[in-house]
Amino acid sequence: MAKNAVRVFLDSNVILSGLFSDKGAPRIILDLLSLRLSAIAGLTGEYNIIEIERNLTCKMPKVIPVYKRYFAKLNMKIVPLPSKAEVEKYTGHIADKDVPVLVSAINGRADYLVTGDKKDFGKIKKGDNYPFKIVSPAEFLDSIAPEILKTVIAKEPA
Repeated sequence: MAKNAVRVFLDSNVILSGLFSDKGAPRIILDLLSLRLSAIAGLTGEYNIIEIERNLTCKMPKVIPVYKRYFAKLNMKIVPLPSKAEVEKYTGHIADKDVPVLVSAINGRADYLVTGDKKDFGKIKKGDNYPFKIVSPAEFLDSIAPEILKTVIAKEPA
């Protein structure tokens, strides 16, 4: 990952939304990651990958080869599963099913945790103090797009 790159941790719902729609903020984020810009570095958790693949296996098994080919183009760092002790430390902060996502974002030293889960993550978005901002895909693009454009423009030949 590039030095000084914004580290963006993507929740499973953002990855799936981006894969299955050709427009919208989740897709734009995935498209940005596929460009391998030095200003942005993608992260997700091994827990998220397991969740994505479990959902695809149950609901759309024929899509898995396409998912794997496209996912590889995103150049995302996969944060290992958190330990039981790490999960226990954050139990009660959020719904139990989302604790491994929260811990993975912490362990990955994310600057942003991008999620479409307003119900659960919305509760902690303003209350607790985490080392990253918890934002929706659209909020992430609103906050980071100007910086990415500056980087891209600065590298273009005159």
